[in-house]
Amino acid sequence: MKKALLILSVLFITMSYGQEVKQVPQINVSGEGKVKVVPDEATIAVTVETKGTDAKNVKKQNDEKIEAVIKFIKKMNLAPSDFKTQRVSLNPQYDYEKKKHNYNATQTIEILLKDLSKYDELMGGLVDAGINRIDNVTFQSSKMAQYESEARKLAMKEAKVKAQDYVSVLGQKVGRAMTISDNTQTNYPQPRYASMKLMESIDLSAPRETLAVGEINITANVTVSFILE
Repeated sequence: MKKALLILSVLFITMSYGQEVKQVPQINVSGEGKVKVVPDEATIAVTVETKGTDAKNVKKQNDEKIEAVIKFIKKMNLAPSDFKTQRVSLNPQYDYEKKKHNYNATQTIEILLKDLSKYDELMGGLVDAGINRIDNVTFQSSKMAQYESEARKLAMKEAKVKAQDYVSVLGQKVGRAMTISDNTQTNYPQPRYASMKLMESIDLSAPRETLAVGEINITANVTVSFILE
């Protein structure tokens, strides 16, 4: 019985090696889809930072400023779901020259602003209330999922057109897709700000228009392998 199984195994291996691996003609191309959109909202991360030699007092000062900031945000009639505490920290920092500890307290609030016409009023009021660090501002669209879907479809269409251009001179046709790789990297523009010392010198009561939103590019990138017929 063992001898018969051994013979069958040898025959199977011999037949497997005897078979030719059929090559499937295919073409690999990349495609990019881009949709330009005027953003209608922004995510803003702002921080209150306080320093001192007494941990308890530093934390108390920080809490008082954050309380004023939250009161102001509520006066702006933002929905409770549109702002949240993102980070809270209280860290000792040793001063080697004076040989003593200082303390640094920070609290960061993330705000979703759905009405960009309120941007200047919001930012000015936040600084007045005690914000002394603007960490990040990201402009976006409330219809991101819709525009990202459009960009992906455009990327696939471009990939297919490229493939058809390449093989048209060969008398071949583009068949079904074998593999599709999504190479999209999300990256939206963010404004840059001057240091807080410079911002403190600005007359926040004066009328101003500091926001130039422009457009954001929502981009999708794919790599596709098509069978050639």
